[in-house]
Amino acid sequence: MAQQREGGAGALDIRGSWALVTGASSGIGAAVSRELCARGVNLVLAARRREALDALAAELRAAGVQARAEAVDLASTGEPERLFEALRATGITISILVNNAGFGAYGAFDSIDAATEEAMLDLDIKALVRVTRLFVGPMRAQGHGRILLTASTGAYQPTPLYATYSAAKAFVLSYGHAIRRELRGSGITVTVLSPGVTRTEFHQVAGHGSNPFKRATMMEVQPVARAAARALLQGRAEIVTGVLNKILVFSIRLVPRPMAAAMAQRLMS
Repeated sequence: MAQQREGGAGALDIRGSWALVTGASSGIGAAVSRELCARGVNLVLAARRREALDALAAELRAAGVQARAEAVDLASTGEPERLFEALRATGITISILVNNAGFGAYGAFDSIDAATEEAMLDLDIKALVRVTRLFVGPMRAQGHGRILLTASTGAYQPTPLYATYSAAKAFVLSYGHAIRRELRGSGITVTVLSPGVTRTEFHQVAGHGSNPFKRATMMEVQPVARAAARALLQGRAEIVTGVLNKILVFSIRLVPRPMAAAMAQRLMS
């Protein structure tokens, strides 16, 4: 690995290393891929949409790094393992894992299609855990690694109308902090990213239209990805993007859960 270093304590030499980014076809995943590319990192791009992945891979190769597109549905049984074995067969060792794949569903909990809800849980929780378990082994063997898990500001409080999604992201937040502690001394760090409202396809997919809260707090994807990449490579435990989101996340700790749920429902309605 060549000697480019991202600033900050515990920083990692990254130029020429390989990163796997899940959910890389658009939004935060694509933007983080571009941030890593700018630092000389080679990319494996994983998502379901082959055409979008191929276009991004071509863009990154033109910028001077190696890039490989892997069309995969990580929520399907055996697909994380297939991806892992495919990369191992090529000799690619992943040093940076951006576990970003996921989606949300908006609405009253008993109105959301059951199959959609289960698919969301399969991707947002089960696939995230399976991918993390698979790729942490080679990181242990090489004695270093960086892992980014994408949660949400919704992870910090019960969120009516995003009840299942918010609870899934609370799992990601808790899981990330727990395994970070378990990995102390291994050379591997785990960073949990908690973005707020971001200009991506998320709300369109979730079926959630515009409202005053979203309009007031919407962040562009580039600064979110920039902050995420910096926190990841510095080995920070957690990053909440945006000043207003930081204030909201801090203040929610002072509020009883029933009140937090009521406030969240007003903001999401």
